Amino acid sequence: MDKVGGMAVNILEQLAEHARERVAEAKRRIPPEEMKAKAFAIAAAERQAATAAGTAEAGQAASAAGGGGKAGSEFPFEQALRGERMAFICECKKASPSKGLIAPDFPYLEIAKSYEAAGASAISVLTEPGWFLGSDQYLKEIAAAVKIPCLRKDFTVDEYMIHEAKTLGASAVLLICALLDTETLRKYIGICDTLGLSALVEAHDEAEARSAVDAGARIIGVNNRNLKDFTVDFSNSIRLRSLIPEDVIFVAESGVRTRADVELLRAHKVDAALIGETGIPEAGKKRNKESRSTDQRIPGRTGMVERENTKNRVRIKLCGLFRPEDIASANALLPDFVGFVFAKKSPRYVTPEQAAELKALLDPRIRAVGVFVDEDPERIRKIAEAGIIDLVQLHGRETPEQVREVQNFVRIPVIKAFSVKTPEDLKTAAESPADFVLLDNGAGGTGTAFDWGILREDQDKTLNRALIEEPNGSRNGFPVCFRRPFFLAGGLTPENVGAAIKRCRPWAVDTSSALETDRKKDPAKMQAFVNAVRSLRPN
Repeated sequence: MDKVGGMAVNILEQLAEHARERVAEAKRRIPPEEMKAKAFAIAAAERQAATAAGTAEAGQAASAAGGGGKAGSEFPFEQALRGERMAFICECKKASPSKGLIAPDFPYLEIAKSYEAAGASAISVLTEPGWFLGSDQYLKEIAAAVKIPCLRKDFTVDEYMIHEAKTLGASAVLLICALLDTETLRKYIGICDTLGLSALVEAHDEAEARSAVDAGARIIGVNNRNLKDFTVDFSNSIRLRSLIPEDVIFVAESGVRTRADVELLRAHKVDAALIGETGIPEAGKKRNKESRSTDQRIPGRTGMVERENTKNRVRIKLCGLFRPEDIASANALLPDFVGFVFAKKSPRYVTPEQAAELKALLDPRIRAVGVFVDEDPERIRKIAEAGIIDLVQLHGRETPEQVREVQNFVRIPVIKAFSVKTPEDLKTAAESPADFVLLDNGAGGTGTAFDWGILREDQDKTLNRALIEEPNGSRNGFPVCFRRPFFLAGGLTPENVGAAIKRCRPWAVDTSSALETDRKKDPAKMQAFVNAVRSLRPN
C-alpha cells in the first residue's frame, strides 16, 4: 500500500507494524535459520579474507566469496565516522512521510556515486517500501557500487532484519530506542557484533539516550525529528549531547541544512551528521541540464568547515563592516564571520537593504552575523528569512526568555553577548540558552577589554578540580569551566589577541574598532589581526 504523504498520529507505530508484517512475509520466503546461515557465512568469508589478505585485498576476496559488505576492516561504518572533521552520512531516499514524493525519477546509483565523489563518509539507504518507497534492491546495488559503507535505514523490529541487512551488503543497521527496550537493544547490538555490522542506535529524548548508553551502543544518533508526529527541533541533538560519553560516536539526524547548522554541531562536539532530503542532489530530484552535484549540497564539505583542519582552531569575526571596500578586504582574508550592525545608534549601522547588498558581495565561505540591541524579534525574523544573515547576535539586555523567543523565530544560531564585570557574570553567561555566548566589556564598541583575569581565575579554579577527572584539563579547546563555545570580544588588537587567546582560550575572537582608522575599516589592520590569530598554534 502506497502511503507517501499520509500523515498520521504516531506514525512510528504504523511504520513498526508494517515492518512486522514485512518480516513475517520474508520469513515465509526464506526461513529465519536459512537467512541467519547466509549472514554468518558472509561474515565468516569476510573474516577469513581479512586474515588472509589484509586490507584492500581482503575486500576483493570477500566480494568474490559472495559477501556484500566491506571486508578487510572490522566495523567499517564506525571507522568512517571517526576523524578530525565532521563525517556526513548522506541519504538515498525516494520519499518520506513528511515530504511526500521527493524524487519521482530516482537514479539511486547515480545519487550514491555522487555522494561518494563529494566526500560523504557513508550512505544511508532507505529500504522501507510503504512510506519511503524504499527497496532492498536499492541497498544491494548501492553497496556493490560504492566503496564507502552503507547503513540500512529501516525500522528494525526483529533480529531477522539484521541478518537480512548483512546479506544485502549493509555495514550498519538502524536500531530505534522508541521501538526497542534496553535489553533488546543490547541483544541486537550483540548480533551485529558477531556479523561485523555496526549499530546506529537512535534516540529522541533523554530517557532513550540513557537507554542507548546502557545498552552499550558505540554509535548513538539523536533524531531532531519526532518520529511520532514528524516535527523537527534542530536543537534536540545539542541538548542531549552531554548525556552521551565522549568515546561514543555521536550523530545528529534530521534538520541539518546549512553550513551554519554544521558549524553549530561541530561546536558542540557532534561527530557526524545524517543528511536527509537536503542532501539529495538535483540529479535525483529533477533531471535537467541545470542539475548540481552533491558537493554543493552537503553542508560543510565546502567553505568554513572544510577549511577547519583542527578541532581547536580559533575562529575569527570581523565586526562592523558597512562599506563595499570592507567586504573586499574580508573576502581577501576569509575570516569565519563578519558582522553587520543593525543598531541605529551605532556609527557602523546598516539598514537591511544595505546589508543585503553587502552580503551579495561577500564570499559564500564567510558567514554574516546580524548584531541587534534590544530589537523586536519580528524584525530579526524578517532579516534572517531574507537570507541577509547566517547568525543572530543579541547585544542588549535580552533575558533568557527573550533569547528563546528569538530562537523560536529563526532557524539560524543565536549568539548572546554578556558584559563581564564579575565572576557572577560568567555564571550567567554559562547558563544562557543561546547557541553561543560572547564575552565583552559592555562598553558598546569602545575597544576596551574587560578584566581577563576574571575568566582566567574561574578557569584555574575549575581546572584544578577537572585535572582529577580529565588529564588534559580541557575539551576541544574550551575552558573546562565553560564547556561551551564562546566569542571573546572587547579591546582585541593585533598586538594583544595572541595573549588573549592563550589566556582565555576562546572558541572565536571578535573585534571591530581596533580595525579602524578614522572610524573606517583599515585593510592593513584587518590583515594584521587575522595574521596574528592564524600565526598561533592550536591548543
